[in-house]
Amino acid sequence: MLIGSQDVTASPVFQAVDPSVGKTLEPAFAEASPAHVERAAKLAAEAFPIYRETSPEVRAAFLDGIAAKIEALGDELVERASRESGLPLPRLVGERARTTGQLRLFANWVRAGGADEPRLDPALPDRKPMPRADLRLRHIGVGPVAVFGASNFPLAFSVAGGDTASALAAGCPVVVKGHPAHPGTSEMVGRAIRAAVVEAGLPEGVFSLLTGTTNELGGALVADPRIMSVGFTGSRAGGLALMRIAAARPVPIPVHAEMSSINPVFLLPAALEARGDALGAAFVGSLTLGAGQFCTNPGLVIGIAGPALDRFIAAASAAVEKAPATTMLTPGIHAAYGKGVAELEGNAGVTSLARGIVGEGANACGAALFVTDASAFLADPALSKEVFGASSLIVRCADAAQMLEVARGLEGQLTATLHLDAGDHSLARDLMPLLEERAGRILANGWPTGVEVSHAMVHGGPFPATSDPRGTSVGTLAIQRFLRPICYQDLPDDLLPDPVKQANPLGLPRLVDGRPMTGA
Repeated sequence: MLIGSQDVTASPVFQAVDPSVGKTLEPAFAEASPAHVERAAKLAAEAFPIYRETSPEVRAAFLDGIAAKIEALGDELVERASRESGLPLPRLVGERARTTGQLRLFANWVRAGGADEPRLDPALPDRKPMPRADLRLRHIGVGPVAVFGASNFPLAFSVAGGDTASALAAGCPVVVKGHPAHPGTSEMVGRAIRAAVVEAGLPEGVFSLLTGTTNELGGALVADPRIMSVGFTGSRAGGLALMRIAAARPVPIPVHAEMSSINPVFLLPAALEARGDALGAAFVGSLTLGAGQFCTNPGLVIGIAGPALDRFIAAASAAVEKAPATTMLTPGIHAAYGKGVAELEGNAGVTSLARGIVGEGANACGAALFVTDASAFLADPALSKEVFGASSLIVRCADAAQMLEVARGLEGQLTATLHLDAGDHSLARDLMPLLEERAGRILANGWPTGVEVSHAMVHGGPFPATSDPRGTSVGTLAIQRFLRPICYQDLPDDLLPDPVKQANPLGLPRLVDGRPMTGA
């Protein structure tokens, strides 16, 4: 593990597993102890007062430096990630590009003043009936952030992923708990970040990487009083456990957890009539992508019963039956997928439609497709449960009114998708307010897998998709999770921080009396 500038060895140790063959990989990695958590959190707290006051250019150059050093790792990084995750090399090459692209996007946003967002309301001493004080606002980092690496994205949602990048962009030191499924990948990326810390001349506590397999390690990190916020991507049970720990602290802290989503797809009648066959085949392409191990996997499809939906079901079933088995990320994820599929198969209200090709290798995911009717779906909360993998449930509705009823009964989601033609706009208008209350992203005539890293992207949603629907874990808006506003009233100019000084020495865009302005 990497604690500040030190390489730390300890016992006991653990090893990664190659999920494609079920065998352990060398080398062994140390299990972090409470003492290691204490050391990493202490260094982060010591680094925070210095790091949070770095200029936008220093912080941006640091993020750019991390991206460059990750790229300099070359093929060795993606090869190790493939061995630890079972993911194909082309997918990981793309994921590396997404990771470094996100770091550079955040760097440019920080340079542009997006993390500071200064606002100035100049004094109005002659205002009647009451004068106004001089008010100046900027944003500062909340403090050290604990980040939990995700299983399904060993690069883009892991050690240098969105949570780490957004926390560093906000001026917050980061302590990462690497995911135990890919410790070698995590260490390689961690060393790249640490090298960038040194190159930027920053305090060593700006970044640490803890390794380990236990829930107790994560709990100790969240409970440490020096940690001020948490970024987590994983299961609902894991996210809720961390939220309970964070809420029980003497000083509670926010947990920004992305947890559970089945990403409903609504097939509206005109679109279904016009292209039901094509939609069925395209749906299975999205469903089986990456063995279905995406948080935006389309796990629920809703349509109105009739010949058009029957054609969709026939096309989707045929595509599932031809879908090859794909290695899942870990033996544990594979076992959980098998359990979830078995529960659907055993549900009296559900009919099994199709199963994919059975895999011969270890931990292979065979796709599964099921159907139920809307009445059974609404009556059984278990049918709304996420099955992480290439499994989906089709819900037959009697009519448009029942489709709306299904939409009203949904939990919070990361995404909701509408497949529609011009003749569907009336029904879509009825669905839109319901979906806006239940999803962070609404798509038309596409599939939810695939998340653009951009300024306008929202990868979040109401509970249980996330713990806080006001945020996103993808895109520049993610930085705001780790910032807090602070206002300065009537302070002398020489005591003000640079972003809100009268002369605007950093040249940041600012709101002055509510009007966008640049310069002094």
